[in-house]
Amino acid sequence: MEPLLGVKIGCLFALLALTLVCGLIPICFKWFQIEGATGRHRRVLSLLGCISAGVFLGAGFMHMTAEALEGIESEIQKFVMPNRTESEGNFSGDTNYPYGELIISLGFFLVFLLESLALQCHPGAAGGSKVQEEECGEAHVLGLHSHGSLPSSSRSPFRALILLLSLSFHSVFEGLAVGLQTTVVAAVQLCVAVLAHKGLVAFGVGLRLVQTGTGTRRAALSILSFALMSPLGVAIGLAVAGGNSEGGRGLAQAVLEGVAAGTFLYVTFLEILPRELVGPEAPLAKWGCVAAGFAFMAFIALWA
Repeated sequence: MEPLLGVKIGCLFALLALTLVCGLIPICFKWFQIEGATGRHRRVLSLLGCISAGVFLGAGFMHMTAEALEGIESEIQKFVMPNRTESEGNFSGDTNYPYGELIISLGFFLVFLLESLALQCHPGAAGGSKVQEEECGEAHVLGLHSHGSLPSSSRSPFRALILLLSLSFHSVFEGLAVGLQTTVVAAVQLCVAVLAHKGLVAFGVGLRLVQTGTGTRRAALSILSFALMSPLGVAIGLAVAGGNSEGGRGLAQAVLEGVAAGTFLYVTFLEILPRELVGPEAPLAKWGCVAAGFAFMAFIALWA
């Protein structure tokens, strides 16, 4: 077996094992279930959720959005340059158009549309849960400021699914990048960078599934499918190693990454952050936890 092939296979199994272990920890241990938690236990889980929210925020801006913008711009340049040589200057305005931002926004509005259609077909889905009503009621009784009600329990499974799908798309492309490396050093460096944030993101996904009331069996299957995405990308990269992005394959990948980034930002801002920040207790501690999660992902982005 060639050393490069062996390294890539090792990366495949490392990505699979780390994602499975980290994602299943909050699912397998009842300590992470916030429904029955009280007092200090509940506060710790809330702060842990804020850290995961910061991780998702950092993953959205520092990884998914940044990589999507870079990929889309690169592919647009490849598409425009041959035409520019034929007619110099005719396409200078097109290259300045923010295509990447547009595609990411389309991903955002796509999920917004799907959720709006679901609520239109089932108007009763907008109601909040009993726990949410109690928390909001306590805030009003104490005269504390609240950012509004939590996302409804009926929306949470849908948004959890969108979160899982967008991260799965991104994971496939991360694995694909590892599989397409041409040297052992480059493959190891990229794999380590992916592993550095993959475990924390997987833990955050597992925690999110638990806190949105997803059943244990369904949550475990969701983590398993998520864990398989990066190895799938590595396998695809091995299969097409040495190829190029001709025929629009590179552009299609960049567009899909952009759409995935937009859907991820939608869930982050409309589901994850509101759910963690709605409570009136310890606002500075929550801010610190969100900032810490974001800072960790920003630090990892130096090598990713």
